[in-house]
Amino acid sequence: MDAAQRTIYTIGHSTRTMDEFLAMLRSFSITRLVDVRHFPGSRKFPQFNKEALCQSLEDANIKYEHLVSLGGRRKPQVDSENTAWRHPAFRGYADYMETPAFKEGVLQLEQFGDEATTVYMCSEAVWWRCHRSLISDYLK
Repeated sequence: MDAAQRTIYTIGHSTRTMDEFLAMLRSFSITRLVDVRHFPGSRKFPQFNKEALCQSLEDANIKYEHLVSLGGRRKPQVDSENTAWRHPAFRGYADYMETPAFKEGVLQLEQFGDEATTVYMCSEAVWWRCHRSLISDYLK
């Protein structure tokens, strides 16, 4: 599929209940969720731990994929050229985006988007305060 024709959504689970979360996915006819959390768990919101989330998604006929190659929490390189990023987490992710592993992860995400109505997820509700914003910019 041509990138101009492909739509891949993004979502943050935040503090939502599972029912609220699934309703949002259904409203966009999502059939595949790609988890881009480096560590797919939540102490505060256990419904979003990998095992519980997988079961809820399976019950809703939504496929789950954990794509650790797009996970956040990357440390900046000592010789980082991405010095315009004030926040070290974004600078670290910008550094990581220059690696083959990131590029392979994006190709996998695009393939998922070609096969099904896909959303990629992290925990932050506001996409522009999350590494998903960098992934989204890369996908444009």
